[in-house]
Amino acid sequence: MFRNSLRVAKATSLVSRQYGTSTVAQSARQLSKAPKTALLGASFALGAGTLWYINHDALYLDASAALDSTSPLDQAKLAALSVPNVGPDGTLNSFTWGSNKTNVISPETPKIDSVRMPTPVKWLQNVALRDLALHEQHAACVDARGDVYQWGDGFFGAGPSDPRSQEWAPKQTLQGKDIVQLQLTDSRVFALSASGEVYVLSSHAAAQESLASSEPSSSSSWLSLGGWLGGQDDPQHYAELTPNETLSRREKFISISAGADHLLALTSSGRVFSHPVTKNANSHGQLGVRTFDVPDYSSDPANPSRLPVELIPKSLADPFSKSSPLSRPAAARTQSSNLDAVDDRHIRFCDKLFEVPALRGIDVDQIAAGKRSSFVKTANGRVLGWGANEYGQIGLGRDVTLDTITKPTEIALWRSAPKDVSTRCTSISAGGDLTLFTVERTDGSAMQTVDVLACGNGQWGGLGNALYRNAQVEPARAKNVSGLLEFSEKTENLQPIVPHSISISPTGHVVLTLDTENGPGGSGRDVMVWGANYDYQLGNGKRSSLAVPTTLLRPDGSRFILAKSKADVKDLSGKLWKRGVDVEQRAVAGYGNSIVYWRIC
Repeated sequence: MFRNSLRVAKATSLVSRQYGTSTVAQSARQLSKAPKTALLGASFALGAGTLWYINHDALYLDASAALDSTSPLDQAKLAALSVPNVGPDGTLNSFTWGSNKTNVISPETPKIDSVRMPTPVKWLQNVALRDLALHEQHAACVDARGDVYQWGDGFFGAGPSDPRSQEWAPKQTLQGKDIVQLQLTDSRVFALSASGEVYVLSSHAAAQESLASSEPSSSSSWLSLGGWLGGQDDPQHYAELTPNETLSRREKFISISAGADHLLALTSSGRVFSHPVTKNANSHGQLGVRTFDVPDYSSDPANPSRLPVELIPKSLADPFSKSSPLSRPAAARTQSSNLDAVDDRHIRFCDKLFEVPALRGIDVDQIAAGKRSSFVKTANGRVLGWGANEYGQIGLGRDVTLDTITKPTEIALWRSAPKDVSTRCTSISAGGDLTLFTVERTDGSAMQTVDVLACGNGQWGGLGNALYRNAQVEPARAKNVSGLLEFSEKTENLQPIVPHSISISPTGHVVLTLDTENGPGGSGRDVMVWGANYDYQLGNGKRSSLAVPTTLLRPDGSRFILAKSKADVKDLSGKLWKRGVDVEQRAVAGYGNSIVYWRIC
């Protein structure tokens, strides 16, 4: 509407300049005396002329300047952007695109607000990571040595008047813990070690510094006294989360997944635990636990007692909150009164992981957390979900109209398949209010197919089914990434093309990698993108959203294919870690941006 108004105004201005205001008014008075047929004819001519002008001189405020492949200058720009994944000399190149307003994807160029197409970045050159996670205003990664680095405006607190605004380089915040996985929330960074410990850090550098200076190390071992074996005091700017239930021998945490206010953790024995990040952790029942305890530092900060608390889902605290009576009492409480004095901004707000009671005895092999929802996949391919469901993101179908699911409920992914076809889920991906399920379908024959089903908020096309819908309660089949087959030389038969990885942004776009290496001539993994695109996060140089998965292209028009390689890997400090390491590229969708980095296999 805004563009059309500009076009009409421009056309009207042109007509006024050409004929003059008085002339147009005089012509109008003469036309009022003319027969109606003449008036209609003149109106039609004026309208046709205006439409002709609009169509031939359209004004697009958000159009990006296209590069001309015939121009020598533009050819040089395309060549500079379209660098190979692995250079001729073995250089590992990483790429970013989308919003850089908070210096998350390209901290070395703080003056650049957005990157329209996949562009190589120097700060990740020849660097392979164990994991990388992006949030809205801060980011974190794990380098080859297992150390955690953080950066971004939200971490440094950079601003126009902040003296630290010149800092951009990722800062090491956790060392020597052998971290393998990261999960981020607005105020926390959760880190999982190879031995199964779960650590939590603040997402703000100032909070870490304040915590390290105010609280001494919790370790009283003689190894940390700094004398006998050269050990050093370790300032406790982080905390460790421990389970409320004793783990069995050799059982450890192997995976974590974070929503906006809650964290899920999976053990090697298939047990599921949850952790409240803030007091809003159970607003829609996504925590799976209502009653638990937190440390009470008001009694004794050095040895706090335990404070039993309760977080009640909003739908249970006030079942008629969405009704419209003549008058209503005050809003019902969703938390116990003894939580009012507890500060949930502190990383030690809660130091425990609590086992989800409803999932005891169920063998779970994958967890996934949306913004306010939770999902688990069992070893036999069945899926259970609970939490917020106002957009249908749980995927329970048309028969379930509840906007909150407080108990783990099985999701029927076989409804859209024929009765003689069996369906088994192989992977779950969740982000924001959107959920994607990768399912394997068999009809008894030797050939299998793999589909990607989507449900939830598809307002910006994130469902991938060519529709823009803000609610999809029945998991729908995404186009262009479902039912794909390729010929395998090993089996001499058609084999399904399986998604290698799926990353969903909380802001509405999806980055999916297809594993197309099995077929003849397969050269890697194609990257498919769709969904929201107002910050160029789809990497096509445009700002229009896409409702259908589309192949990501390089600036020169070639397909963007992720690669594998063997390389000499450096850590983020620039030191050589190991030679001849197997590495592969991994795509991650952030808040209005995307990144492709090298990951250690």
